[in-house]
Amino acid sequence: MSDDPGTMDASVPRGPHSRRRPIAAALLMLTITAGLLVHSLAPDVPASDIAGDALYAIAAYLAVVIVAPHLRTPFVALVAASWCTFVELFQLTGVPLRLGADFSPIMLVLGTVFDPRDLAVYLVTIAVVLVADLALEGPRTSAG
Repeated sequence: MSDDPGTMDASVPRGPHSRRRPIAAALLMLTITAGLLVHSLAPDVPASDIAGDALYAIAAYLAVVIVAPHLRTPFVALVAASWCTFVELFQLTGVPLRLGADFSPIMLVLGTVFDPRDLAVYLVTIAVVLVADLALEGPRTSAG
């Protein structure tokens, strides 16, 4: 590899963050698949609703990792929790329900009606994913 910053080799990401995005992308595809299976195959009962909410929160977390792989893990959780909270509160406006009536797939992203239980599931799930992600990261080493 060359030390010249103008070469292609210099732009190759190094360290643990270089694997973060592709791993998150693979996990996101699995999460979306699981979510679609729950949505289409599971009976419409509270357990399947909770499972769907948990998978949505996991997907939000993974999407943040994909968009910003160098973002510190607690901030990933904060952004994902903020997104989920925003979407749930946005349902209070009735806009997602109206949009879903015209284009049903949008309901998978924006939901339909507000449910405070959804907020709790999102936040608990993101907290669990945060703890798992921190555990997988291992201890941070200081450079210098």
